Amino acid sequence: VQLQASGGGLVQTEDSQRLSCTASGHAFSAYAVAWFRQYPGKEREFLAAITLRGGSPYYSNSPSVKGRITISRDNTKNRVILEISRLRHEDTAVYYCAAMRDGPATLSVNDYDYWGQGTEVTVSS
Repeated sequence: VQLQASGGGLVQTEDSQRLSCTASGHAFSAYAVAWFRQYPGKEREFLAAITLRGGSPYYSNSPSVKGRITISRDNTKNRVILEISRLRHEDTAVYYCAAMRDGPATLSVNDYDYWGQGTEVTVSS
């Protein structure tokens, strides 16, 4: 499967932003999908994941994002959406989606086999 992350750009603090991860290839519904973000020089940080059949999402407990992110999927459109609300300057990062076939929703970067190219979000006042 190939993943395409989109939706990044320049946004204002306190706004909301929707990021899309669109997959090409068949059997997208067989993949668990997660979103991560990365700051320059840092490791990728888990944000949220959703199981292959759109079961209960799994969210990061980090205070930096807790309560502000929502993940959802539409298997008919081969798409997983990450919505971030009440944006802060510290949400400025490159956001990546990743997929794992037939797997559970996990928070480990190493569990995911397929990665999108990343989409950059910049939050300004």
